[in-house]
Amino acid sequence: MSYADARSRFRYVNGRSVGTWVVLAAGAVFWGYLLLRWFINWGWLPFGTPGEPLFDPAALGLSGGAATAVGSLPRLAEGAYITVVITVVAILLGLVLAVPLSVARVYGRWTKALSLSFTELIRGTPLIAQLYLLYYGLNLSQYFRGLTSLGPFVLDTALWVALIGFTINSAAYQAEYIRAAIESVDPQQLVAARSIGLTQQEGIRHVVLPQTLRFAIPGWTNELVYLIKYSSLATFITVAELFRRGDAIASDTFDYTAMFTVVAVVYIGIVITATRLMGYFEDRVALPGLGSVEGR
Repeated sequence: MSYADARSRFRYVNGRSVGTWVVLAAGAVFWGYLLLRWFINWGWLPFGTPGEPLFDPAALGLSGGAATAVGSLPRLAEGAYITVVITVVAILLGLVLAVPLSVARVYGRWTKALSLSFTELIRGTPLIAQLYLLYYGLNLSQYFRGLTSLGPFVLDTALWVALIGFTINSAAYQAEYIRAAIESVDPQQLVAARSIGLTQQEGIRHVVLPQTLRFAIPGWTNELVYLIKYSSLATFITVAELFRRGDAIASDTFDYTAMFTVVAVVYIGIVITATRLMGYFEDRVALPGLGSVEGR
């Protein structure tokens, strides 16, 4: 075997590059650990204690910042769960609201002004101000005092308010991404749909929106990444998400460098996973010559 052939076989294994396999292995370890900790917290496993490491860092020969980082992983996993919940709920419910908002913006008459007013109001004000208004001003948490748990899942009242705030905020931004995607579809396609007997609503639903949602995936991916990072703002309304957990641990141990390095790694792991999944989803739903990554 020549050197070139050996190098080629080293670089590609089963059709994938070595770098790809490394990323997949790292992702498996990352999410495997998070799921393990979540299952322990939910009582789905016969071992482990919520918030406590499976092994004493000192028994592993660790000390200083390394011991703090390893010992804090269970608590950070709890915070990562809240971060994922906020992100997933906000992006999905925000999409449900964003589609009619964007359609009303492009095709509506009096509803166009309502959609424009909503999106400009939400996008024109800071997210932190919106969360403060909902939590401290309107005191929405009082309406969720009886909904602090759903089976094994604990959702405190502040988290419910955060979900509302992030959903509203995300809906406004997603509406703009989808509106731009709608306007990128040739208007004559809707005319053609009307000419074959479809109503305007049917033409929008069956002709325009299937293309629009494919074109909007890159913007949707950006919004997903923003939500993951901006979820840290929920700490200001007492939500114990990833950043708040890391900050509390750092305040107790004074190992700020080690603690926030681990927090940053967790955020990066979630972001990379989200972008990879969205890229895979975009490839799966792409139509030949329409909505594909290569076609842009």
